[in-house]
Amino acid sequence: MLINRRRALLGAALSITLLAAGCGGSDDADDGGTAAATTVSEADVAAALEAGGNIKVWAWEPTLTKVVKDFQTKYPKVKVELVNSGSGNDAYTALQNAIAAGTGVPDVAQIEYFALPQFSLAKSVIDLNTYGAASLDGTFTPGTWNAVHGGQAVYGLPMDSGPMALFYNKEVFDKHKLGVPATWEEYAAAAEKLHAADPKAYITSDSGDAGFTTSMIWQAGGKPYTVDGTNVGVNFADPGTQKWTSLWQPLVDKKLLSPVAGWSDGWYQGLADGTIASLVIGAWMPANLESGVKAGNGKWRVAPMPQWESGGKATSENGGSSIAIPEKAANKTLAYAFMKYATVDEGAASRSANGAFPATTKELGSPEFVGKEFPYFGGQKVNEVLAASAGQVVTGWSYLPFQVYANSIYGDTVGKAYTGQGTLQDGLKAWQEASVKYGQEQGFTVK
Repeated sequence: MLINRRRALLGAALSITLLAAGCGGSDDADDGGTAAATTVSEADVAAALEAGGNIKVWAWEPTLTKVVKDFQTKYPKVKVELVNSGSGNDAYTALQNAIAAGTGVPDVAQIEYFALPQFSLAKSVIDLNTYGAASLDGTFTPGTWNAVHGGQAVYGLPMDSGPMALFYNKEVFDKHKLGVPATWEEYAAAAEKLHAADPKAYITSDSGDAGFTTSMIWQAGGKPYTVDGTNVGVNFADPGTQKWTSLWQPLVDKKLLSPVAGWSDGWYQGLADGTIASLVIGAWMPANLESGVKAGNGKWRVAPMPQWESGGKATSENGGSSIAIPEKAANKTLAYAFMKYATVDEGAASRSANGAFPATTKELGSPEFVGKEFPYFGGQKVNEVLAASAGQVVTGWSYLPFQVYANSIYGDTVGKAYTGQGTLQDGLKAWQEASVKYGQEQGFTVK
């Protein structure tokens, strides 16, 4: 089963003019000061479930199919219409259009963490503290819980997460006598050794990906984005960013990275035939390998994400989604009941059992989850590594409130460095300048 991965990014067609328009002064708690008072009690939610009604859920995540079925069995008076409105560009364009039109707005919408600020700042999704969401503090991993916050406001419930780890082809590593790299220095050395031994083989592929770049900077302690309401900072000259470019630029210069684009047919083929020997990627990857790289069965293993310092224990997130309630949803109370069921209650265990990587500390710590053996990975208890990574995500990371747009122009800025048009640091400077310019045009104060 293919589950949530880093998807195609929105292009400029998805305007955030509405966001800037929604950024004016307000005394609402949504502006980030203190959490909104609970106005809908658990008793109110229970009463809504008993009364029944209809809700519409827009989501692409396949494990929700069973969740919807089970939810309706438990609450037979509630009818849930699950609609796959697309992912990435398609999903957010459809949601933005529905919100702008004021018709056809879903009651629940799946929104990736990097895109959520765009909708929350526009007040297009509600603060779930109205339903007592603040009481769920501690239920989710710190990284995902932080990702759904804007100040004290909670704009979504974490559905899954993507703490990073090293996925590697043990057969290839053994053949070329490569040790499993514990540090990035060792990873770079392995890249040289592998490609020298087999010019057709690469340690990994990277043709330029915004999500991978920001995740790597995140793990390195970089904080290029600062966000305080409509005041935004973009600085890719920070030490964490430079730490990453000093590692990655030599790999690009020496052509030690496969130029095959991620998620393409050639990429899957490279993972299958061993010419792409590893991936540093989110914890949702096992199901993608199992379904998309069948020839790799038994060959792949998972290890902790390489560290910047020997003995370190720092990771970052790559991918993952929340579910949120649009401000114009017709049935918010039933929507919240479904969200809590899907992310905290029975639905969380169901989704985990069917391939989603959980965001809840309960699921991550359960013996059944941690002790699960994966035949594809040679019987390895993969979740031991992935659950540990989830608890080591570096805190304090922020995305831009227009990250969707920023990511869409990555290829025209940083992406050029992968084809020899300047360095990564040059590209990051161009990305910074273009992001600042766009943010200012949309009404943000950007520096």
